Amino acid sequence: MLTQSDILALGPQIEVKLAGIRADIAKLSQEITGDIDYSSETYIGTHKKLRARENRKAGLEKLQKLVASYVDSHTILSGKSTDAELITLATEELALIEPEIRELYLSFMSETAKFQNVVMEIRAGAGGDEATLFAQEIFRMYQLFGASRGWKVELTDTELSEKGGFRHADAYIEGDDAYFWLQYESGVHRVQRVPETESSGRIHTSTISVAILPEVEDVDVKINPNDVVMEAYRSSGPGGQSVNKTSSAVRLRHVPTGIVVTSQVERSQLKNRDAAMRQLKSRIYQAQQEAQDKELGDIRRGQIGTGDRSEKIRTYNFPQSRVTDHRVKKSWFNIAGIMEGDIETLLTDVRTLLTETGIQTDASDEE
Repeated sequence: MLTQSDILALGPQIEVKLAGIRADIAKLSQEITGDIDYSSETYIGTHKKLRARENRKAGLEKLQKLVASYVDSHTILSGKSTDAELITLATEELALIEPEIRELYLSFMSETAKFQNVVMEIRAGAGGDEATLFAQEIFRMYQLFGASRGWKVELTDTELSEKGGFRHADAYIEGDDAYFWLQYESGVHRVQRVPETESSGRIHTSTISVAILPEVEDVDVKINPNDVVMEAYRSSGPGGQSVNKTSSAVRLRHVPTGIVVTSQVERSQLKNRDAAMRQLKSRIYQAQQEAQDKELGDIRRGQIGTGDRSEKIRTYNFPQSRVTDHRVKKSWFNIAGIMEGDIETLLTDVRTLLTETGIQTDASDEE
């Protein structure tokens, strides 16, 4: 939890981060000036990085001003001032800006703040067709939430069930603070409801898994091209039927780790390869982080849960219109709105409770 002492000591830390970001901005700005093809992938990629760093710089500068105000108010309260009105104003100022400082700290000072975009993987679990249908609904929930924030959400690989649900779906989410909002969504999501095909009205329980991986840059993960084996094949639809007459789908296998990723949504083999490589980098980064966490015995990660797919993190109970997050032991009673993408309050509550209070995951709760 961010204490008063932590806030008072933030000034120099913010300045160090700002110095690094300003240097990055200057370097990236230099790369996109002069004689350059503005439609090239190099320009587009560099401009995207530049925009992300400028957004982070603006956030850190706002945090810097708030911390300066906090220090000034704290100095007044810690001094020998007898001005009752001044003391009241300083007290009100601290109470007003402290929550905003905490929120901005999580957004721009945490280790995950450098990540913007997300690679998302959704897999149907127990429950047959009902699980695949719920997997599709959960993807739609995130898609609608992303649309409300101006994100670009695109499927990169899917396998449909005979009922039209997702056996699995991989997606790329591009947008400001996408990882910040979705980073705690990894885990098992459980649904309790009466399926449309259930004539007796019996409630079924099904599960899906969600994995949220940060998109990483080359500075985060280095991949030797000689370590990657690519296989091109024809994409297929439900039941294995061919939907593309050319070998545009791509499967990449990273030999050292054994990680395999696929992409088949695009008709272009090059675009599918780019999407698969993006996913591969994120998967390798995740594997590296998990190995490091295990070696170091990360205590905080143990407090808030690993986010591993084996952990049941949330239940969607349709008969009671209730969504419960088992990690923070909190429920929301607007399931219809949540399934339509109205999840900002839910995500904020979960993030705040997990990061501020360090509530321990208890995935054994049953309803």
